[in-house]
Amino acid sequence: MEVEVAQWLVSDEAAPYRESVRGLSDPTSLKAGADLRRDLAPDRAAAVLELETLRRKGRAKLSDLADSLYLTREGLEQATRWEVAQWRARRLTANMAEVGIVLDVGCGLGIDSLGFQEGGWDVISIEKDPVTAVFAQANLCAGLEGKSGDAKGGRVIQAALEDVDISGWLADSQVALFLDPARRTSTYRSWDVADLSPSWDTVLDLVRVAAGPVVVKLGPGFPHTLIPEEADVTWLSHHGDLVETTLWFPGTGRRAAVLLGDQPPMYITATDAAAPSGPLGEYIYEPDPAITRAHATGDLCRLLGAHRVADSIAYLTSNTLMTTPFAQAFHVEEVMDHSEKTLRTWVRSHNIGALEIKTRGLNVDPATLRRTLKPTGSNTATLILTPTAEGTKALVVTRVPA
Repeated sequence: MEVEVAQWLVSDEAAPYRESVRGLSDPTSLKAGADLRRDLAPDRAAAVLELETLRRKGRAKLSDLADSLYLTREGLEQATRWEVAQWRARRLTANMAEVGIVLDVGCGLGIDSLGFQEGGWDVISIEKDPVTAVFAQANLCAGLEGKSGDAKGGRVIQAALEDVDISGWLADSQVALFLDPARRTSTYRSWDVADLSPSWDTVLDLVRVAAGPVVVKLGPGFPHTLIPEEADVTWLSHHGDLVETTLWFPGTGRRAAVLLGDQPPMYITATDAAAPSGPLGEYIYEPDPAITRAHATGDLCRLLGAHRVADSIAYLTSNTLMTTPFAQAFHVEEVMDHSEKTLRTWVRSHNIGALEIKTRGLNVDPATLRRTLKPTGSNTATLILTPTAEGTKALVVTRVPA
């Protein structure tokens, strides 16, 4: 999209057209495009319909807030989930004597900036991409319209970080720095640390010189070996999806898994507790992925009175059921050999059609194995394939309701 089209799209002139497409059953249809092009140039018509399409898609991540935001496909893909942005802002605020300014470097569409605004912070955002910067500024002005509380405005500086002198802000202890390094090259999303922008070395330099708190949002698989020892680190799971690694400065080296969902935020701190293995019990626990990434499996074992099914395997087991938000519990119904012949016979004899296969520690692709087993019946089943203290086994399990 050209920046001129983006500027028009957020303007009052475009408002009637943005409103006119809200009731369309399918804004991607040929008819929708043809109707809108009667009044608008093709690029403007396409921009209006694309925006409506992305707003509908964005509700899954941004809730009703998406209906008032300006979005791009790439920006929506990378955007923080709204509940996560709100949680991060609340945590930052709780650690401050009073709120001041948040400097959001690499703000994207401004979702995190909106979270800080809602918490009463003044926000100054920096965004390199011209179109994204136009949308971010519009979002900061309009995204919180009608909300009560101390929500404040914000401004977006369209520039690369290296072209902005932020030294004055960094010297102020009441200015919080939020960094969300981009993880995308010109052609694809990258998980290579070398592709971060700003670079990882630049991020660490900013942490060292900032007088105020610094928060760094990173991908969920960010290498442990690169995390500074002095940082507090949270691995955050949102409704069971591991979404990010977050570094907090100044810190004390605390590592924790955080679960966001329907309940208030839940925390479990990693303490290097041992996680021994032992015999298979009546119940299997599959830890939330945040627990695994935080290296808090031993702490969960202690909480549940459980142990690993085998060394280095994240499945836990016990003969006693304990309900916990930190793991999905399964009841073990049957234990058998994991060979394809045995499994195929079991699937056929039990008339299995819908088959869920879960596995850890094995070179097994669940989708390929499912096709090999050819489930065609009317019953459903869940199989867990895993090493155990007695060797590799296939476990027939049923989920225990939370």
